[in-house]
Amino acid sequence: MWKSVSYSELSDLLRRLGHSDSAAGFHGVLCGCLCVTPGDDLSLRALLDADAQDIQVDAEAEDVFDRLRESSRASLLSPNMDFAPMLPDDDWSLADRAQALASWCGGFLFGLASQHSLDLEKSSDEARELIQDLGKFTQAGSAIGADDEMEETALAELIEYVRVGAQLLFMEFHPRGSGAEPKPRQVH
Repeated sequence: MWKSVSYSELSDLLRRLGHSDSAAGFHGVLCGCLCVTPGDDLSLRALLDADAQDIQVDAEAEDVFDRLRESSRASLLSPNMDFAPMLPDDDWSLADRAQALASWCGGFLFGLASQHSLDLEKSSDEARELIQDLGKFTQAGSAIGADDEMEETALAELIEYVRVGAQLLFMEFHPRGSGAEPKPRQVH
C-alpha cells in the first residue's frame, strides 16, 4: 500500500521546486490526468508549469510524486468511494479552503483536457454535467463571505459533490478491467 502524501508535504515540495500552483491545484491536475490516462507515464516534470522546466527534480521529489500518484489512483479505483480531493485542513479559514477547492476543480479540468484523449461527445450526460459543475465550482472561492455555519455546511456539500463526482468521472473514463489498476509497490 502506498503511503499517502499530506497537503503540507506537497505544498512544501512544490514551493521548494518553485512551482506556483497550490497543492490543491496540483492534485486536481494529477487526478484529472489520471481520469483519462493510465498514469504510469505521468511524471512530476510533465505536471509542473511550462516555465518550470528548468527545475531540478531530485529523488525526494520523485518519491513524493510517485506516492501521490499511486495513492490518488488507488483511491480513485477504490470500490469504497474513499477518494478525496487534497484540500487544507479545517483549521484553515473558510475562504482559504473554498479557494483551495476552486483551485482543485480548475486543476482537475485542466488535467482532463491536457491529455487530449477526452471525448466529451462520447461521454454520458451525467459526465458532461459533472464537468460543467466543476467549471462553476472554480468560482467557489469568490462566493464565500464570513465564516458562518451555513457557509461551512455549503462548502462541505460542495466538497462531497466534487469528491463523488471525480470518482464517477474516473470510473466512466476508466471502466473496470481497462488496465488502470495500480501496480503493487515493491517493498524490499
